[in-house]
Amino acid sequence: MDDFERGQFEFKEVSNRSNLKATVEALLFVSGDPLEIRDIASHLEISIAYTKDILEEMMEDYKHIERGIKLISINGAYQLVTKNEYSDYIQKLLKKNKRQSLSQASLESLAIIAYKQPITRIDIDEIRGVKSESAIQKLVERDLIKEVGRLEVPGRPILYGTTEEFLRQFGLHGLHELPSLDLFILEEEEALKAQEVAVEQDED
Repeated sequence: MDDFERGQFEFKEVSNRSNLKATVEALLFVSGDPLEIRDIASHLEISIAYTKDILEEMMEDYKHIERGIKLISINGAYQLVTKNEYSDYIQKLLKKNKRQSLSQASLESLAIIAYKQPITRIDIDEIRGVKSESAIQKLVERDLIKEVGRLEVPGRPILYGTTEEFLRQFGLHGLHELPSLDLFILEEEEALKAQEVAVEQDED
């Protein structure tokens, strides 16, 4: 292969790669939800290994260009999401921040489920010391938790676990990125102490 032919081959390779990236971007944009790598490869009619190479290259591309979106991987699936630095503007548009609008009871229940999943409502109630049915229902409605099975005991109570939407909203690639439970407990204790100090100051 002479230099001219080599140059033509490289041009076609770059052109084809750019076209594949554009196609992947279009698929992810239209889907909205995370797409499994095998599904992307099937649509593109290329190997999973080559698809993974394209996706990883796209993730790097989004990091180094001024775009309002980025490509993330969640449990082996890929999704286009907005970058964190633009969240304030997005919140203004949506007029609502789902994460901030969760009640204290819902946040407590969500934390328990995230660290103890799969877990039943009764176990959540025992840990919290109060009923959690309403909080759990709100979390299900927000698509932050879901039924992942049934405990094989009389009554077969529902087992709850977190969803991919939970990972997306909290900026996690997987449950392995959750802060350690010891750190979580420490932060909770510090928050409670801060509340107690605030109450004491108000009483003074």
